[in-house]
Amino acid sequence: MDRLLAMHLFVRVAELSSFSAVAQQMGLARSAVTRQIAALERHLGTKLMVRSTRRMMLTSEGAAYLEKCRVILNLVEAAETGVAEERQTPRGMIRISLPLTYGLMRVAPLLMEFARRYPEVQLDMDYTDRRVNLIEEAIDLSIRITARLGATEIARRISSSKMSVVASPGYLAEHGTPRHPSELVHHECLSYTTTAESKQTWSFDVNGALTAFPIRARIHSNNGEALNDAVERGLGIALQPDFIIEKALQTGKVVPILANYTLPELGIYAILPSNRQVPHRVRVLMDYLADHLR
Repeated sequence: MDRLLAMHLFVRVAELSSFSAVAQQMGLARSAVTRQIAALERHLGTKLMVRSTRRMMLTSEGAAYLEKCRVILNLVEAAETGVAEERQTPRGMIRISLPLTYGLMRVAPLLMEFARRYPEVQLDMDYTDRRVNLIEEAIDLSIRITARLGATEIARRISSSKMSVVASPGYLAEHGTPRHPSELVHHECLSYTTTAESKQTWSFDVNGALTAFPIRARIHSNNGEALNDAVERGLGIALQPDFIIEKALQTGKVVPILANYTLPELGIYAILPSNRQVPHRVRVLMDYLADHLR
C-alpha cells in the first residue's frame, strides 16, 4: 500500500462520496481505489467509512482521521512546493514601500545588490514615512519601523533600532542639561510625528515601569533627518533612532542625554498584505533583507 496515495484517495472519496467519481478523476480503476481504502483500514485496524450501493458515510473514526489526513497532505504539498521554489529563479515585479530615511540609508543599497543578483526581478520602490494601505495600493512588501504593530498586521521582524535623546553641546551650554525625563517639559523639544496630531509625550523606563513624560515642542516634523538638522543647529532636544544620529554622534555635533533611562526599542518589520500565496520573489527578498539587516 502506498500510504500517501491511500490517504489522498480517502480524502477525495470522503469529499465526493463516490468511489467511481474519484477513480475517474484519478484515471484509476474503481477496484484500485477500493483496494487502497481497504488496505488503509486494515493498516489502521478500524473502519473509516460505511459503504452501500446507494451512499457512503464516514464513521466517527473516519471523520477524525479525515481532518488529520488533510493536515498531513497539506504539509506534504507545502514541503514539495518549497523544494521546487528553491530551484526557481525569482522573477517579476516587486512593489516595496520604504520609510524615507531608513530606506535610503540602509535598505536602498541592499535593493540595488538584490537587483544585480536577480536580473529577472523588477523593483518599484516607494519611499514615504506615511503608513500605506498595502492592499489598496498594491504593495507587495512594506518595511516599517514601529514600537507597536497592529493586531491584524502580517509581519516578520527583520531588525531593530535603539532610541536616544540627543542635543547639541551648544544647546546644553545655553539651557542646561536635563537630569530626569520630568525636566524635559522645561526645554525646547523637537517632535517627530507622522499624523496631524503631534506627539506630546516621550516614554522612558523608570524603576522598571514604562512612564510617559510630557514635552514642550514648537517644531514638529515627519522626517528624522530634518529634526537632526534642527538638533545640530541648537534648536532643541530630540528623541532619535540610531541610524539617523550615528554620524552626528561620532563627530560630536550632538551628544546623548538621559542615558540612564531606558527607551523602548523600535522594531523594524517586513509587512505583507496577506499570508496567503506569498510570491516566491517576495519571500526571497524578505529573506535577503532579514539576513543583511539583522
